[in-house]
Amino acid sequence: MVDSVLAESTVPDGPADRQAVVLCVDDEPAILSSLRRLLRPLGCKVLIAEGGQAGLRLLEQEAVDLVVSDMRMPEMDGAQFLEQVRLRWPEAIRILLTGYADISSTIAAINRGEIHRYIAKPWDDQSMLLAVQDGLNRKRLEQENLRLQALTRQQNEQLQGLNAGLEARVKSRTQELEQVNGMLEKAFAQLQDNFLLSINMFAGLMELRDGSMAGYSRQVAALALGTAQQLKLGATIEQDVHIAGLLHEVGKLGFPDGLLRKPMSLMRGDEQLLFRKHPLNAEAALMPLAQLQRAAKYVRAQHERLDGRGFPDGLAGKDFSLPAQALAVTVDYFALQSGRISERRYSEADALAMIRGGAQTRYATEVVEAFCEALKELAATHANDRHIGAGELVEGMVLSRDLTSPQGALLLAAGYVFDARVVRQVREYARREGAKLSLYVALDKVSAPASGA
Repeated sequence: MVDSVLAESTVPDGPADRQAVVLCVDDEPAILSSLRRLLRPLGCKVLIAEGGQAGLRLLEQEAVDLVVSDMRMPEMDGAQFLEQVRLRWPEAIRILLTGYADISSTIAAINRGEIHRYIAKPWDDQSMLLAVQDGLNRKRLEQENLRLQALTRQQNEQLQGLNAGLEARVKSRTQELEQVNGMLEKAFAQLQDNFLLSINMFAGLMELRDGSMAGYSRQVAALALGTAQQLKLGATIEQDVHIAGLLHEVGKLGFPDGLLRKPMSLMRGDEQLLFRKHPLNAEAALMPLAQLQRAAKYVRAQHERLDGRGFPDGLAGKDFSLPAQALAVTVDYFALQSGRISERRYSEADALAMIRGGAQTRYATEVVEAFCEALKELAATHANDRHIGAGELVEGMVLSRDLTSPQGALLLAAGYVFDARVVRQVREYARREGAKLSLYVALDKVSAPASGA
């Protein structure tokens, strides 16, 4: 595009496209005739003038490239004539014809007329031709240089205009792209939020079954995420660990109610075989979704051990990845407390002691340390929690833990800021269902009521 625009330049063509014009000035007609015959083979247009005044009149009428003037002329000598030429037509090449006795006049012509060359009379034809040809070439080069300078200026102006237009178009296009990217980012964030919400709702399906603890999967997911963050596994892996925590029991959906309530230590024969397949069933259910493939692998490995004595694959050492260990240590911690492993339900302190005892056999030491740090942070987060009933809930309170129904269904996620409408809905739900809801709110986080709520 730039080339095509620059090709449309309106700068006039150079001197090669017009006939050169030479003006010969002398008061002797014979010399003028000789010069005309001599210069004719050069292909230039030759003008003659018998004196300085006549020469000036011709210069006013026609563009002249080169002037050859005699020194000795009546009324106006060559020095005076060429001085006028320099002042009025400085671009014309000036050559002086002078005799050997005219040294002082020649010096005056050089000083006043700034001649380009002087030739002694009588001249040598070849020298004269070379001098004129050299002068015309010089003039042609000067004109070509001026033409190219003008063309360069014009093209620079065009380029500046094009650049200004291009910058404006680029700026406009950039703004459009930024706007589109902003919309896409917002849409992606909404899609991601909806995706995670769907997973939370799906995780609640297991907690609707008898024998399940309300909010159990979300508790596992939160602590597994904290452990992964302590290990600094990266945002993407950490989110996959969180999702794996939410879905780690999805493989048990087909279990009979009796098996769901039975601890692993009491399972026998077919029950134990069925239980050992639940990580495989979970992976098979999750693998078709590309976004869940890593999470599915962590779910499969939730019962593996660092020493290779776990199931279903007997992974050992580095094959038992850190993200999978972050999930496994958290699953075991809550399973010890909920009676999923043995008939005895361990306290939080005893369950933590069991986890510490599993370092280097069940889990890597760094994973156990990360898990303990995550527990401390979780406890600090809930230090300012207040347990309230639905009747105590007021507008502006911030939910510090997930709000679930007595059956384990997620009602509101942690971090939700209550407005007047939702406060009424929660109270009505508790009254209608006769349910005693466990609400935990953050005492140090109270937002101003929304206007017009």
